[in-house]
Parts: sequence; C-alpha cells; structure tokens
Amino acid sequence: MQVILNTNLEGLKLIGRGKVRDIYDLGEYLLIVTTDRISAFDVIMPNGIPMKGYVLTQLSKFWFEQTKDIVENHLITTDIDQMPEEVRKHKDILKDRTMMVKKAKPYPIECVVRGYISGSGWKDYKATGTICGIKLREGMVESEKFDEPIFTPATKEELGKHDENISFERMCEIVGKEIAEKLKELTIKVYKRASEIAEKKGIIIADTKMEFGNYNGKIILIDEVLTPDSSRFWFKKLYQPGKPQESMDKQFLRNYLETLDWNKTAPGPDLPPHIIEQTSKRYLEIMEILTK
Repeated sequence: MQVILNTNLEGLKLIGRGKVRDIYDLGEYLLIVTTDRISAFDVIMPNGIPMKGYVLTQLSKFWFEQTKDIVENHLITTDIDQMPEEVRKHKDILKDRTMMVKKAKPYPIECVVRGYISGSGWKDYKATGTICGIKLREGMVESEKFDEPIFTPATKEELGKHDENISFERMCEIVGKEIAEKLKELTIKVYKRASEIAEKKGIIIADTKMEFGNYNGKIILIDEVLTPDSSRFWFKKLYQPGKPQESMDKQFLRNYLETLDWNKTAPGPDLPPHIIEQTSKRYLEIMEILTK
C-alpha cells in the first residue's frame, strides 16, 4: 500500500485538512480520507507512516460497530464500492483508508477519559495533585489504575495550536451543562465497553479521547475512535505500575522525539527509517490484536 501524505482528488471538493485527515464535501455526506501523516506535540512530521491510514480506518470501523448500541456514530460505510462514482474513480488511493460519514456539527471539546494515570495527567498530578481540576488521592504512582475512570476534557484547538486541558466546569460554560454531562456519560460508557473487550485480548486502554457532534438534534460519536493516535495501549502481561509502560501507540514516537534537540514547533524533524518502521509495526500489531 502506497504512503499517502496529502490528497487532492479531482472532482471532489476539499473542505478541510487536519493533522491526519483530509475532508471532502459530498453534498449530503462527508468523505473522510485518513492519510499516513503523523503528528506529535501538535506538529505534523515530514514523513508518513506506512499503513497508518489503513489501521486508523479499520480500528475506527471496529469500535464504531462495538459501541453503536451505546451511542450512534457518524459512519455510513468504509466500502469504496458503496460510495458515489466521483469517489470510486479514486479507488486506488482511497481504498481501505476512507469513511463516508454523516454531516454532524462537532462540539469544540476533546472528550478525554483516563483509566490510568499517565502522560500529561501524570505531569499535572505531580505538579498540583490534580488533573483538570479533579483532586486525586495522595501517593499515586505513575501508570496506576484509578478506582473509577476520570473524565478530563480539553479544548479542541485549530491546527498548529495545542489543545488545552480544562475543568468540567469550564466545559459546561462552553457547551452547556446538559450537553457536558451527556458527553461525559457517553465517553465513560464507551471507554468501559472498549476496555472490557480489549482486556480479554490482553490489552489495557490507559486513556483515550473522543469527539462528538450534533446530528439532527442528537449527540453522535464522530471522527475516529480508540485508535493508536487517540489512545494509549499497554500490554496487560507487561503492566507494572510505578513507571512508564511500553506503549503500542503514538507514545513510541513521542519518546523518540523527546531525545532530540527540537523545540516542539513546526517544522518537525525528519524521522529515521527505523523509527518509521517501528511505528508502523506497532500500529499494525495493535490493530491485529484488537480486531481479530
């Protein structure tokens, strides 16, 4: 499968380009093309990761199916042959990396749920004893499991800006208390369902972020869900609280970038072949474990 960094598809109207996805307007629907771009620290790297767009699309499709009884989602089909003719003529580029979806109005919130204390949550806890305004018990160690998953929202910022962790109270101010409470409830429910499925396959989902939108007056799950771009995956058999865990996700790339003399602003550094290869391998492996 060829590495796709950008798409400019003749006969289709490009309306948005995110860190990873190119979005086209199909009139009643949207076409979301998942490229092989990878970002870290909100900077898009110059190199693509082979098979990444395929992995993210297949995993999202899997999890949308597993959670559709909890919350409706935006996915209509990932089958190119069921899409309009103007899409099918680009089959060589789009096959296995493309979703045709409902047009929803996104809520401007990253809905983050944490089952374990890690990453930015661990840094915040060490500094303040809290995460997103939530006071946590003293004496927690890195990678420790919470008694119950916690909801830690963030703002959804434009490309090139860092998403900012916010309190639930601030989220209520942005989207309204009723919507905020419903988004929190749905996020935790989806996370718990996915965690049960993953643990049976030997995988811990330490944390994940989701996005929701309004579609015909209903809240639906949109974008991607429970992929290595949006989640932290650990091997259950290797899990040891008190230290960082081996990750089957984008954390592998972040760890490499932390060793460089780079100020975490664009442009991103060129990635060496072994980092590209290992990142691709990890993405494929977690997909195969979770969807088998």
